[in-house]
Amino acid sequence: MHSEWQTRSVQANGLRIHLTMAGSTGPVVLLCHGFPESWYSWRHQMRALAAAGYRAVAMDMPGYGRSSKPTAPTAYRVNAMVETCVGVVHALGETDAIIVGHDLGAPIAWTAAWTRPEVFRAVAGLSLPFGARGIACLPGNPFGEKRPEQAVRELAGPGMMFYHEYFTLPGDVAAAEAERDIRNWLTSTLYTLSADRPLPPELAGIDLTTLPDEIVRQLVRAAMAVPQGSALGSVLELPDVLPQWLDQASLDFCVAELEYSGLRGPLNYYHNAELDWETLGQHQGTPLTVPALYIGGDRDIVTVWSQEARTRAGEVMTDLRGAVIIPECGHWIMQEQPQATNEALLGFLKTL
Repeated sequence: MHSEWQTRSVQANGLRIHLTMAGSTGPVVLLCHGFPESWYSWRHQMRALAAAGYRAVAMDMPGYGRSSKPTAPTAYRVNAMVETCVGVVHALGETDAIIVGHDLGAPIAWTAAWTRPEVFRAVAGLSLPFGARGIACLPGNPFGEKRPEQAVRELAGPGMMFYHEYFTLPGDVAAAEAERDIRNWLTSTLYTLSADRPLPPELAGIDLTTLPDEIVRQLVRAAMAVPQGSALGSVLELPDVLPQWLDQASLDFCVAELEYSGLRGPLNYYHNAELDWETLGQHQGTPLTVPALYIGGDRDIVTVWSQEARTRAGEVMTDLRGAVIIPECGHWIMQEQPQATNEALLGFLKTL
């Protein structure tokens, strides 16, 4: 699949990192995927970037695909991921790069540009905006003013668990649920968080990205929290037909990648919220200064919940060159709306 692209494994920050690359010359654009994805999530952007004269480099993030899979949860802390990205840039023979991230890859990209601007000279984040030490940009806590554990429990409410908390339950509960049937679990996850899943009738025609704060909280709780003792599957929906943007061959590829890697490494990213909050405290109050772009989807629950961080971006960023909200787009932004995503990215890159 995509045999015209080069694949390579490099050593970075003590880990083996598998890369898929398109374009042999030009500035490096390092692409960091989120949960539960792979380098393949960037396939549409890689073609566009290479055609525009860039060297697109999509990582299998640690824990995924053919990259190393450390067993210690702390190996997935954000500053370790930043240093892994730095190591990839150096292993490619470069001194700097533009970094782009989606979902959990977004806070890695934002933090890399925030704390290592001498390496990452520009940044784009998809779905999650810049959250400083807050990372998740949760309502009422966009830049980490409260400890993550407190913020998550306040958001979920009594008797409920936000999915972050569910993902960190002892005994690998979340991984065991997913791995019982990775195909159905992944299909349900991709569909449920996409714009293809119909909105409740009371929300039809409403701009979800500008809702009052309390309505945002209610919407997030309904979509991303589960009752204590329940499984995430209780809020996921398996479609009768695959969304148009997700063909069977693509789903097969993504399922195979997760069957190979398992879910324990990918879920380890969620175990470090408190540690990341502590570690990034030393940078709190320092603005992100490199050129930056945010891309969200108008039907992306993460874009919806992080509206406070987006509206307050000027407090923590000095060179935000755009905040693009793509219509009819759910959480899987670069796959659901590849053309609009490519236009936004390439337009931003031309300003550098």
